Amino acid sequence: MGIMNPVSARWWAGLPPAAGAVVMATGIISVGLELLGHSAASVVALVLAGAVWLVLAADFAVRLVRDRGGWTTLARTPPALTAVAATCVLGTRLSLLGWHATAGVLLALSAVLWPVLLYAVMRHWKRPMPGAAFLVCVATQGLAVLAGTLALAGCGDWLGRAALVLFCLGLLLYLEALARFDPRQVWLGAGDQWIAAGALAISALAGSKLVASALWSPGVHNALRTTTLVLLAVDLGAYALLLAAELVRPRPRYDVRRWSTVFPLGMSAVAALSTATAAHVAGLRTVGEVLLWVAVAGWLLTAAGLVRTATRAEDS
Repeated sequence: MGIMNPVSARWWAGLPPAAGAVVMATGIISVGLELLGHSAASVVALVLAGAVWLVLAADFAVRLVRDRGGWTTLARTPPALTAVAATCVLGTRLSLLGWHATAGVLLALSAVLWPVLLYAVMRHWKRPMPGAAFLVCVATQGLAVLAGTLALAGCGDWLGRAALVLFCLGLLLYLEALARFDPRQVWLGAGDQWIAAGALAISALAGSKLVASALWSPGVHNALRTTTLVLLAVDLGAYALLLAAELVRPRPRYDVRRWSTVFPLGMSAVAALSTATAAHVAGLRTVGEVLLWVAVAGWLLTAAGLVRTATRAEDS
């Protein structure tokens, strides 16, 4: 019971690095559900995210040991950075659950992977790039979010200062990715074009963690608050633009990159909810609630597509 049949095992093993977005999407929805008080549903989503993370982590390790050349080739592509981002999202949810030690281990693991993968990806960047280019920002801000979450939980002020450095670096990496992004992907992308918005959303979430900290002087605090609100506003604008493009040119076929659509939907919701509390802007909570249920609907539709694809793989 619970053991994959050989076909399912081969199908899972053949998933590309972009499959890490499954964990990112499911994990951030778990965070959002917890923030709204839906603890039971949040734990279910957390268990699902953790299970997929374990499968992908095992595949990551096996490829590293048995196929170093293939692993190196994959590590040069932006989707490889979902390994860092997914681990940080999972760690953030575990920290909210009170499992700070486990979250700290995941932060350490992510911090080891991050410079290796970031260097490999940026060495092989080209122009123009798809939306996956923004994962350089997402992975960096994922570290900032997890470090900031642990700092707020009392695990060390140094984590809050590290989060600030990562936050600033993540913004610089966003601008670099934006300069390389192919704007035609807004109309032609298979799902990962939404990472352009997701990167802004996770930057706003990282900013909200910093705004909630008592480490900063009033001047720094006000600058962080303003920056966070601007990031969230730009994220919501990008969200609206991408949604309009989807309505004008629908792309209903399932693609693993659609999980990179669900992640920004959920991240925008969580960023709004977190910023509402940290920046004391009550109206943002309503925005976050609406966006979270949109993200849940997107998750269900994408999960249905995943199940159909896996079933066809077993039947063939």
